[in-house]
Amino acid sequence: MSKPKLEGVFPALLTPFTKGGVKVDYERACGLAERLAKQGVHGLFVCGTTGEGPLMTLEERKQTLQEVVGAVGKKVKVIAHTGCFDTASTIELTQHAERVGAAAAGVVTPGFYTFDDECIYRHFKTVAESVKDFPVLLYNIPGCVKNTIKPALVHRLAKDVKNIVGMKDSGGNISAFNEVLMGVPKGFIAINGVDEYSMQALVAGGSGCVSSTANVVPELFLSIFNNVRKGDLKKAWDSQVKLCGACAAFHYGALVARYKEGVRLRGFDSGYVRPPQRELDKDERKDLAKTMKSAGLL
Repeated sequence: MSKPKLEGVFPALLTPFTKGGVKVDYERACGLAERLAKQGVHGLFVCGTTGEGPLMTLEERKQTLQEVVGAVGKKVKVIAHTGCFDTASTIELTQHAERVGAAAAGVVTPGFYTFDDECIYRHFKTVAESVKDFPVLLYNIPGCVKNTIKPALVHRLAKDVKNIVGMKDSGGNISAFNEVLMGVPKGFIAINGVDEYSMQALVAGGSGCVSSTANVVPELFLSIFNNVRKGDLKKAWDSQVKLCGACAAFHYGALVARYKEGVRLRGFDSGYVRPPQRELDKDERKDLAKTMKSAGLL
């Protein structure tokens, strides 16, 4: 299996729902995907944390992926988030992602229970071996699932399982990100998931980023990525500073509805959230608009 070229800016695609979160609005999801593709992003991460994937049924996740791949899969790389808390469901979604033409699967660490490294190793190995010729990315986000993929475990999986080709790291620890890079095989895809050090992760050798905020301001991430690649670190840093202001405006991802409102304020209605996520109230919407204007985002 040849390793895929997965680098650049990958918005963690928002999933639009109908009012009250009753149904997925597939047409609007494809519209947002097409909008981002036209804005120049390199790919999309579908049904992840920001995409409210854990609040969706397996069938909703399958159909959302299939619709997005059909809409933009020939223009940008589509990574399917297929992780679930159980191994069997994760395998089901990962095999589906391969069938419908996703570029790769991102598999979150199983959560709720506390798992030791051997549990996590066996989970990822079993999932990856169910799709032996399909690229799999580990997805580390301990703030949500409680269990961390330690750098030594990343190194072990990258060595032992040929189609575990990379990692999306949202651990919030750039030292651990650096440690991962120090011990993985050449060509390992290290994708950063923490907006606040997007530039620094790229300079360290990261392949790109998956970001919630990139739904709203993809141009900032594209500026950081392109300028780091060109070696213009001054311009990259200027965009990073502006991005940090944007992160503060969205309260660092505390509510998915902030991103949806941010996208709406910039010209595209990305629908509603699914409970127990909640919508913003009138004052929160007004405050977000004011903050975005002050940050130069509107």
